[in-house]
Amino acid sequence: MIRVLLADDQSLVRAGFRALLDAQPDIEVAGEAADGGEAVERVRSLRPDVVLMDIRMPGVDGLDATRRITDDPDLTGVRVVMLTTFELDEYVFEAIRAGASGFLVKDTEPEELLRAVRAVVQGDALLSPGVTRRLIEEFAARSKPPSVAAGLGALTEREREVMALVGIGLSNEEIARRLVVSPLTAKTHVSRAMVKLGARDRAQLVVIAYESGLVRPGWLG
Repeated sequence: MIRVLLADDQSLVRAGFRALLDAQPDIEVAGEAADGGEAVERVRSLRPDVVLMDIRMPGVDGLDATRRITDDPDLTGVRVVMLTTFELDEYVFEAIRAGASGFLVKDTEPEELLRAVRAVVQGDALLSPGVTRRLIEEFAARSKPPSVAAGLGALTEREREVMALVGIGLSNEEIARRLVVSPLTAKTHVSRAMVKLGARDRAQLVVIAYESGLVRPGWLG
């Protein structure tokens, strides 16, 4: 059973998400929070698998709350998915850098929301393939100047190649086709890169790929 915490200052939004999620046989809503501070407290007490976190909330906002959750070593198993009204909300990029596993636009289709919740639990994150090329390009443009990421040298040549493809938004299936390997082999390389770099999920691999200079803006063509 996937346990989800809903963090949004609008009770109507929370009620809609709860109705959808609780109707699923493999998902349950573990709790709700009306602001970021309450969300952090609820996460620490309830230990959900996924937090659907609104970015804009009074008091402690979703960005700060996400940072507090992802910085807590006792909460490493919790995945945060940001909820935003606009696809390219300026805070989305900083949220991903802070450790969020991805983002969803609030008016997303119900099926996409359910897919997202299940995906992040598996470590598949919503930057690949869920995010458009436009978002990744924008993220690249906003990324910090390249610096040598600790542990990048521990990657094999193939792992670095796979990580670069993750960085430009390719799914495991697309990577497999590009490298003429099986999807399972591609997934294995991604998983090994995540372990070696201490990345929470694919979203963090994208961050490291850009900030280490392994991938550069403009590579998307």
